Amino acid sequence: MKKLSAFSLFLLWAYCLICIKVSAQTLDEPSAVKTFSDDGAWCWFSDPRAVYYEGKHQRTYASWVDSTGNILIGYYDHNSDQIETEVLHENLEIDDHDNPALHFTEDGRIMVFYAKHSRETPIYQLVSREPENINSWEERRSLTLNDTTTYAGYSKTYTYVNVWKVKDELFLLWRGMDFKPNYSISKDGGKTWTKGKILILPERIYRNRRPYVKVYSDGERLHIAFTDGHPRNETTNSIYYAYYEDGDFHKASGEKIISLSEVPFSPQQAEMVHDGSTSNKAWIWDIAADDDGNPVLTYASFPDDSSHYYHYARWNGKQWERQFLTHAGKWFPQTLAGTVEREMNYSGGVVLDHENPEIVYLSTEQNGIFEIEQWKRLEKGRWKAQQITSSSTLDNIRPYAVLNAEEGNPLQVFFLTNERYIHYTDYRSLIKMWLKGNE
Repeated sequence: MKKLSAFSLFLLWAYCLICIKVSAQTLDEPSAVKTFSDDGAWCWFSDPRAVYYEGKHQRTYASWVDSTGNILIGYYDHNSDQIETEVLHENLEIDDHDNPALHFTEDGRIMVFYAKHSRETPIYQLVSREPENINSWEERRSLTLNDTTTYAGYSKTYTYVNVWKVKDELFLLWRGMDFKPNYSISKDGGKTWTKGKILILPERIYRNRRPYVKVYSDGERLHIAFTDGHPRNETTNSIYYAYYEDGDFHKASGEKIISLSEVPFSPQQAEMVHDGSTSNKAWIWDIAADDDGNPVLTYASFPDDSSHYYHYARWNGKQWERQFLTHAGKWFPQTLAGTVEREMNYSGGVVLDHENPEIVYLSTEQNGIFEIEQWKRLEKGRWKAQQITSSSTLDNIRPYAVLNAEEGNPLQVFFLTNERYIHYTDYRSLIKMWLKGNE
């Protein structure tokens, strides 16, 4: 076989790039990346973080924690092109795990839920006094929902708050007793809550073994994806799926797992989507549902801790279809010289458009910097990619697709741009928004 010349190798490399990113493009107007907040961060396990709501106004709302530990909410007004923010809680804690979750009541009032990271302080609940108004709030409530009697002797902290409505039930989920996924239900719009219960209980092979959970409601079903634990602690960390509907939990096929009254259930009772014992250990990133109610997941896997791969899995009505998307790079935290990275499994992020889960937003390492892309799924598992950021000097990470942002809404995704990220307690990030024009 003849050796290829340097020029021939260059042409082959260029051709491969074209094949992989058939529609990648630099970002020009009318699409634009703009700053939403000059100081804001979030983790990826408290949701929804950003919601489009249309009532008297057309606004996209988002919530975050800043580098000094303040909890904030803000909105982008689509008609006036203005941004307004409000501090909800001063000096809560410097920790990016503390970002709030948002929910809108039927009359348009805003509900906000948040908690410190692995502390015994409660979940905080705020409700706006008026619809679509972030400037006036009812008295802050402290929700102490952990059942310290049934689970006496176990860790009783709160972390990661999720709020989702399923028919007439409002679900609040958090990492609570025993560091396990806990839940509570309100049937009166958040005025009263049931006592918390552990939802998922893996074998307690070590203290505070903790499944990581992503949740999404399509209004009819509560879709749940979760892991055995943290990939740092679980060499075969797998990903599982279950959905809740009308009092029961099911596999994607509809097979019943357990009734709500009988929980908790173990990961092995649910449905395995990614088997970490036969493949690489993994970490869940997002979950959504298609128009038929079928679940779609994104997750990262780790051949080793410095190599992160992104994956896409969907239930086609009969079976799971799993697809490798791309090599994502390594972790994004800025490891200080002479130290060992504490969060080697912090990927840039890969998330779903919940209104159209055939659209994925992801952060990959490109020339040493993390950039944001949008990928659209085509026929036969092919993808069309568009560059949202390029030639950046700072890392762009943790995208979040705005909930309820239908096709045509110019603001589809937020992400973080890191001025500094040493650790989840030592960070300074900007929140960016991608305003997409009528192309």
